Amino acid sequence: MNEDNRRTIVSAEGLVKSYGEIKAVRGISLSISEGEIFGFIGPDGAGKTTTVQMLVGVLPPESGTVSVLGNDVVSDAESIKAHIGYMPQQFSLYEDLTVWENIRFFGMLYKLRLRPTDDWVDRLLSFSRLSPFLKRPAGKLSGGMKKKLALCCALIHRPPLLFLDEPTTGVDPISRVELWEILYQLVEEGLVTIFFTSPYMDEAERAGRIALLSAGRILTCDRPRAVRDSVAGVILEFKVDDLLKARDVLRKHFGEVRVNVWSIYLHLLVEKPKEDGAQARKILKKEGIKLVSLREKHISLEDAFIARIGAERGGEGE
Repeated sequence: MNEDNRRTIVSAEGLVKSYGEIKAVRGISLSISEGEIFGFIGPDGAGKTTTVQMLVGVLPPESGTVSVLGNDVVSDAESIKAHIGYMPQQFSLYEDLTVWENIRFFGMLYKLRLRPTDDWVDRLLSFSRLSPFLKRPAGKLSGGMKKKLALCCALIHRPPLLFLDEPTTGVDPISRVELWEILYQLVEEGLVTIFFTSPYMDEAERAGRIALLSAGRILTCDRPRAVRDSVAGVILEFKVDDLLKARDVLRKHFGEVRVNVWSIYLHLLVEKPKEDGAQARKILKKEGIKLVSLREKHISLEDAFIARIGAERGGEGE
């Protein structure tokens, strides 16, 4: 049980998975409690998809154990699959079938005889706003509508546990908001627990707890605010007339992982903003780089993630 005594429904210990000589997942351990929205956050290639595929029984772990809903995933995969929903990263439905034909087909996989007027089906169609498009081939849907159709199919058998692999990647902002509204409503009503992966740090804010992942390892696992607060210091945000030159110059003095490009700005993580800010000004002036503006900012999740990577590598951008 976790701190608020909710039942643990996903437990993984020491998961390892390799592809040839490439170790995609390196000893991942995690637990998820009933009713959570748990975010598994990291860049492309961090091991997110490989991990979720082991959790749902698609891939066997090279070593380690996984328990889902009290059952071992390796030895009892088939019984688990009847009680989970899984939405893979890539669109996996049948593009030649209509919206309704896809929903009905996935219902048949769970021995359900569905009609559009069934209460649960009607609710999913209303949530997703797909009701007017039942006769449209899935291949002719927009990216956002495809994601919502895939979500409907993953939920059609009313699973208590839902795994979503990058559910909003490639989705327009409006559809992204609509998809999360559906998920929040289901969690609020106690109908589902959600494990989702994402490369987006802003999306991590939507989770109750997150695990930050890099190179197949979990760097930290906690509530988003606690992850931010775990990194000491503030961010100095610079706007300069030569962004890349300023980045290289400041990295020589402050370390590679403490200086990063953000859009048209440079972010410098410091613990003594007055002293370090003054030193940075002198360095830029000496190098002939014009400072347009400088301000302090609170550490974001993305700043915290970069700082954690730096700590993992031993500090100064190894």
